Amino acid sequence: MYLRKFLLLMFVMITGSVIASSLFAQTVAKVNGVAIPQARLDFMVKAAIAQGQQDSTELRNSLRENLIAEEIVAQEAVKSGLDKSSDVITQIELARQAILVRAYQAEYIKNNAVGDDILRREYEDVKSQMGDKEYKARHILVETEKEAKDIIAALKKGGAFDKLAKEKSIDTGSKGNGGELGWSSAGAYVKPFADALQNLKKGNTTEQPVHTSFGWHVVRLEDVRPAVAPPFEEVKTNMQQRVLQRNFAATIQNLRNSAKVE
Repeated sequence: MYLRKFLLLMFVMITGSVIASSLFAQTVAKVNGVAIPQARLDFMVKAAIAQGQQDSTELRNSLRENLIAEEIVAQEAVKSGLDKSSDVITQIELARQAILVRAYQAEYIKNNAVGDDILRREYEDVKSQMGDKEYKARHILVETEKEAKDIIAALKKGGAFDKLAKEKSIDTGSKGNGGELGWSSAGAYVKPFADALQNLKKGNTTEQPVHTSFGWHVVRLEDVRPAVAPPFEEVKTNMQQRVLQRNFAATIQNLRNSAKVE
């Protein structure tokens, strides 16, 4: 009888010691009695590695110090009553929601792999949308039709397209290069711009301004060449992202349709 009680007591003591050791091992540090879990450091290490950093003692020590500093500041914020602020509470709720959304999206991607047959169909669809030609174009983008007409008039009088683009265009991405847009298929542009480009002859400029949601364009066609689609394997990852984004958007729409919103 006494032996059984003794063995039971020893079991409880040993088990408690193992649990305590395990809990201690899972703690990175304690700040004013508050434990920082090992899982928190492990997560930060994993995130750093995903961004291209190498796992090392120096990295872990640096991240550990960051966690300690953040815990100290967080404790001071709580002492100041900031955790009771309505704005802070709202930010915490929004951050929690954003994390859950990202986690749901990552889980969806992991569980909804797209087969090569679907990706190849997507590839062929994109190829057909590209058309069989690529266009090398320039444009000058302005805010009003009058400005665009004035530029067309200046070009007809011998004005240099690249000089006018640098002076007048509001497209910051191309004005520095004299309005040059490089080689693209017509499908890469919004429809009014694409239509104008396809109706131009090599070396010509639009006689009338082209209106799009971006403003008013003066478009010049520099050159045309046959379109050559990149190999499937080269763009396979992009095709997968396109399909997954479309499927995920459809899933969210279905959830929205079935949700009870009052």
